[in-house]
Amino acid sequence: MQAQRFAIINGDDFGFSEGVNQAIIKAHKEGVLTSTSLMVSADAAKEAVTSAKANPNLAVGLHLVLVCGRSVLPPEQIPHLVDKQGNFSNSPFFAGLRYQFIKETHQELRQEIRAQLEKYCSTGLPLSHVDGHLHLHIHPVVLRILVDLAAEFDIKVIRLPSEELGMTLRVNRSHLLTKLVWSGVFGRLRRYGEKLLQSQGISFTQRVYGLLQTGGITEEYLLGLIPQIQANLVEIYSHPAMPAAGFANANGELGTGEAELAALLSRQVREALLNNGFEITNHHFLSQRIT
Repeated sequence: MQAQRFAIINGDDFGFSEGVNQAIIKAHKEGVLTSTSLMVSADAAKEAVTSAKANPNLAVGLHLVLVCGRSVLPPEQIPHLVDKQGNFSNSPFFAGLRYQFIKETHQELRQEIRAQLEKYCSTGLPLSHVDGHLHLHIHPVVLRILVDLAAEFDIKVIRLPSEELGMTLRVNRSHLLTKLVWSGVFGRLRRYGEKLLQSQGISFTQRVYGLLQTGGITEEYLLGLIPQIQANLVEIYSHPAMPAAGFANANGELGTGEAELAALLSRQVREALLNNGFEITNHHFLSQRIT
């Protein structure tokens, strides 16, 4: 008997702006998007929560922000994490080094992560999953804190990026050096994360696609990727955004967010998923089927 196959299609950065919120809702109503991740401290988070409640079949998780964004806690409570305006570092590399080697950050990270989880819970939305802005959530220090808090906040699923380098390169070889480096770094983080989450009974998908082609999850890319996928439980994530006035460049091409929205609305992408045996679902619906 052929194994059942499931694809979760997630839109990151929910709450970042009105345009991102509109794109995610449009892709959910008219396209293949089934899931999204909320930035609770972002400018349009309140609007995002209202939109999510009006679309109950859209699964929503926490998009943990520990870089390139604002904190929930005031700066004086977490001075080793943010500047005086409450902004995290804009460099994932330097933020990661600080979180690893500066001990004063560890307790402050625990406080801020708890605060973001509490703010998410205050929305009244069920927590589908946890992932992180620029994947800082799988930093070993951060991931251990999330695991420690999992039972208290009912965290059942955490994203662990994992995709085959060769598969991506067969579709698109741009930014080759970056893809090689990221594949190595995140491959090691994935292996660490698998052992940790498995030991605590926290779920994760077999494959997560989006990291190596970040900003370029276009229709063309997905149509090349989907037929190659061998795993039976996968997540594909992207960063859709609504077109703004003058959104096309001089060559008439869409910006990255608009192109990713177009991919999620594509009938060909939906057909590719279905023709390759995938049921398009999310973590909420999947947990109901398993139980």
